[in-house]
Amino acid sequence: MTIIENPEIQANLIPILKTVSDPEIPVLSVLDLGVIREAVEKNGIVHIKLTPTYSGCPAMDVIGDDLKTAFSEIGKKTEVKLVLSPAWSTDWISEEGLKKMEKYGIARPLSESHDKDVLLGNKKMVKCPQCGSTNTHLVSQFGSTACKALFKCDDCQEPFDYFKCLK
Repeated sequence: MTIIENPEIQANLIPILKTVSDPEIPVLSVLDLGVIREAVEKNGIVHIKLTPTYSGCPAMDVIGDDLKTAFSEIGKKTEVKLVLSPAWSTDWISEEGLKKMEKYGIARPLSESHDKDVLLGNKKMVKCPQCGSTNTHLVSQFGSTACKALFKCDDCQEPFDYFKCLK
């Protein structure tokens, strides 16, 4: 189920939510990323429940402020609440978001078991977002952010981030 189908998000709020980007991956909206758990308007106030991609993610403060700004531009007051349970999962990233991520140059997350294999260097399964080859290797388990690992393609020689599977 994609986040836009979530009945806890009022349809009239979706166009504004689509304008708010993840500051770490600006091609992804908060809807693409799947961090919006609820967005409803009650008594003239937009109430948003936001789940961080991981506990302590520094982007959540920026996203909260960006949500308030986006809704204030159309004259709406907004309250943002962080919700830690259930924990966010890479399964919550929309298919459209995964495609945008790859086009931006970040390899999409694999399944949980495959993720462990590639992060331990046991298998070559991470697809290079530049050329599509799986002839890639792990450079570092930590990439540009804590939720990414750094890989390099052995065919096109390009380095790239891989978005780790989080469950």
